[in-house]
Formats: sequence, C-alpha cells, structure tokens
Amino acid sequence: MAHQGCEALVPVVIGAVIDQAVSTGSAGALLRWLLVLAVLFLVLSTCYRTAARITDGSAEHAAHRLRLTLGAKVLDPRGGADRGRLPGALTAVATGDATRVGAVAAAVTYALSALAGLVVSAVALLRVSVPLGLLVLLGVPPLLWAGHLISRPLERRSEVEQERAAHASGVAADLVAGLRVLKGMGAEAAAVSRYRRTSRDSLAAALRAARSRAWHDGAILALTGLFIALIALVGAHLAMRGSITVGQLVAAVGLAQYLLGPFQLLTYVNGEFAQGRASADRIAAVLASPPAVAAGTAALPSPLAGGLRLRGVTHGALRGLDLDVAPGTLVGVVAADPAAAADLLRCLGRETDPEAGAVELDGVALTALDPDEARRAILVAHHDADLFEGSLLDNVRAAAADGADTGPALAASAADDVAGALPHGVDTVLAERGRSLSGGQRQRVALARALAADPPVLVLHDPTTAVDTVTESRIAAGLRRLRPGRTTVLVTTSPALLAETDRVVVLDGGTAGADGRHRELLAADAAYRSVVLA
Repeated sequence: MAHQGCEALVPVVIGAVIDQAVSTGSAGALLRWLLVLAVLFLVLSTCYRTAARITDGSAEHAAHRLRLTLGAKVLDPRGGADRGRLPGALTAVATGDATRVGAVAAAVTYALSALAGLVVSAVALLRVSVPLGLLVLLGVPPLLWAGHLISRPLERRSEVEQERAAHASGVAADLVAGLRVLKGMGAEAAAVSRYRRTSRDSLAAALRAARSRAWHDGAILALTGLFIALIALVGAHLAMRGSITVGQLVAAVGLAQYLLGPFQLLTYVNGEFAQGRASADRIAAVLASPPAVAAGTAALPSPLAGGLRLRGVTHGALRGLDLDVAPGTLVGVVAADPAAAADLLRCLGRETDPEAGAVELDGVALTALDPDEARRAILVAHHDADLFEGSLLDNVRAAAADGADTGPALAASAADDVAGALPHGVDTVLAERGRSLSGGQRQRVALARALAADPPVLVLHDPTTAVDTVTESRIAAGLRRLRPGRTTVLVTTSPALLAETDRVVVLDGGTAGADGRHRELLAADAAYRSVVLA
C-alpha cells in the first residue's frame, strides 16, 4: 500500500516541479523537489521489495498449511477422503488447488495496495480539480463491479479445468503404478488410449479456461483504458479553460496513466479470486468428506487374547456372515467370490463398518474402538501392499517395535533369500514402491513387514500369489512356526497355506459354508476342491 501510494504521488511531485521550479526558473526549488522525488523513489522501491517478499511468502505459507490440512484429512484413520477419488486426483487437489487458493493470500494484499493507490490518486485529483477527483471516486466502484461480473465465466471454466486436470493426473498415476502389470497383460494400448482421451478432455478444458481468462483480461483492460482516456480528456478540457495549471495537467495525465497499474492489479486479483474460488470448492469438498468409519472410545482388554468373532455381518457381498476364530489359532478363509474376500478384509481392517451385524475382538465391537487402536490390534496385510523408498531392512522394521529382531520375520517370509540376492543385503536401498524388485520379491518383503509388526491378530490376504511353489511351502511352514499362540487368519485359496491351518472356513454366497480341516474338505467337498485346486 505504501508503494502504491508513493507511485501515485510521483506525477503529483512532477507537476509541482513544473509549476514551482521549471516555470519560475528557480534552481533551489528544482533541487528541493528533485530531492523529494529521489526520496519518494527510495521509499517506494524499498517498500515494494519488502512487501513482495512478505506477500509471496504468505501465499506459500497459506498453500503449505492447506496441504498439511489436506494431508491430515487423507491420512485420518477414519478415512473417507478417498471415497470416489483417485489418488492422483487427491494429489492434484493438494498441489495445484492448494497453490491457487494460497495465491489468494497474495492477491488480497495486491487488491488492498491497488485500492490504496486509487484512494491516493482520487485525493490528489480532488486537490487538482474536484470534477477529476469525483470522476475517479464515482467511476471506480462500477468498474470493479463490472470486473466481478466478467470474472464469473472464468470461475466456472476454471473449476471444470481443475476437475479434468485432477482426473487426468489420477489416471496417469494409476497407469504408472500398474505399468508392469499392464505390460504383462499386453494391455498397454488400451491404457494409453484411455489416458489419451482423459488428457484431451483436460486439454480442452484448459484451453476453454485460457480463452475465458484472455477475454476477462481483455475486457477489463478495455474498460480501464476507456476510463483513463476519459480522465485525460476531462483534464485537458479543464487546462484549456484555465481551471488548472500546466503542472496540474501533467499531474492529472500522469495520474491517469498511473491508474492503469492499479486497474491491472485488480484485473489480476479478479482472475486469481475466480480461479481460487473454483479450487477452494474442490478443497472444501475433500475436507467435508464424511468419515468412512466413526471413532469409538472403548478400550480393549489387556492382555489381548485375540479372539475374533463376526456376528451376522452384512456388507457388500457378505450376507449375515457368522464366524468365530479362537484365540491363538491359524484359520484359513476360502472365498470363491473375490468380492466377498475384499469386503471381509475391509470390515476386519475397519476401512468400513458393516451395514449390519458386528465384528468383535475379545468381545469388544470394532465400531466401539478408535480406528487406530483397532488396526494396531488387527493388522490386515494385502498381497499387493506397497513398499517405500529406503533400505529393505527399513521397510521390514517400519511397524516393528523398537529394537525388535526382524530376523525371524525375514526367515519365515523367505525374504532373507531376497536380501541374499541383493548387492548390499538388507541394507540395499529399494526404488520407490519397491520397483527394483520382482513381484515375488516385493510380496515377500511386504509379508516380512507384516510379520515383524507382530500384531495380536494378523490377517493375510493371498500372501504368496507371486512366489513359486517351493517358496510358498517354506512360507507356509514359517507362518506356523513364527506365530504360535497368536491369532492368524489366511484369506487365500493356496493349498500349501491352507494345509498348515488349524481349520478352514469356506465363504459361500457371502455366508459361512463348509468348515473343517483342509484335508477333510478336499476329500468331502467337491466345490472346495474346485476352488482350491483350480
């Protein structure tokens, strides 16, 4: 604001130089006013440099705080933020949209500075001529209102642009994450075609938004130019009538030219507000997402035995499922329908709460627990779990207790063989998501991580789908050996794993069907044989 005020005073001082020094021929007055002008430039330059640094910093800090808030929402144990949104879309909201909304913090200060410049200009023009000052005071509000109306199409198109761009980012992230699988399936062409369509939609939306921004800026600039020309014409008319001096005319014309700067700032601010509002709507939608599960306040008994019980659980493909898992047992669950297995895992991991029925741990309903506490007690380990960039050992002990020995977990999961094949053993640094490993190697390291966590109840989903049969048999024996007295649930159709279980429960039509030892079911149940041995 100080910078803009000083900028507005520059033509006023130049007008004073003309009237009080140049027209009178006074060298002393000329030196005095030149000194005033030099001080004025020193002040406005210093103010601009300082204010720009503070303003840009405020925008970055605002965007950073938004990213932290969005990150906390996405990582909320209760979930909900990712419902209906691709990971890449959430990333786009936390980056592009947060940056645009953060920029509003800077735009506000620019708007205030532009208004300050307009006020100083109006006061200066009032001192030169009341008609000129009133022209500015009365003409600026309609001009600002017109700018607001012109910015509405830009706001709408910016929102569409951000939505399409976020969707394209989400598709791209999913494509990169599944690139190896797509190549294995020979589906690269279909995936690329899908991304190309999404990218073209995003490009079309971006071009429409860019055209809207161009029309917006051009219309505002045209209105501003007409307004400034009107001020100059009125000033020239007053000078010709002798109502103002030559110096005052120079000051009036200089102020009219100066006004182009504040109006351009306001044009920029209008555009930033329009795009910021569109991005703010998207951020607000994420932050307002209802939690997927509620936070309970109950506490688990100590020590925790690990008894698991499902009573009439209905959710998705599950239809009134009743299941009892005794503490310390190794139980297999076979589901011919992958959807039933996925819904069971979601309920056990408290990613969602059942539509009906209850899941209990040692007699306490999971819905009564805080999601974090429930997941510390029941760890659901998916077969496609991601690894992070870091050493193999860091990945394995990520959830282990401090000082815990990870050797048994590495051995039970056959991940020690993976370490032995790497150049630096367990200290070898893995690429992002473990892409430097094969599918089977990643699976074994992820299994070692789950075993090293040593939860009271461990639920493993098809932990050996990418390993050979010899390694699978070794892992099956390792699971039995590593977790005596600890509750373990294997959701799988692997005969090698099921052979090590104490009992197998078959899900049929979303309910518990056959129940018995693996060998007994192989001998007596043809449907079980078709699922397990297929």
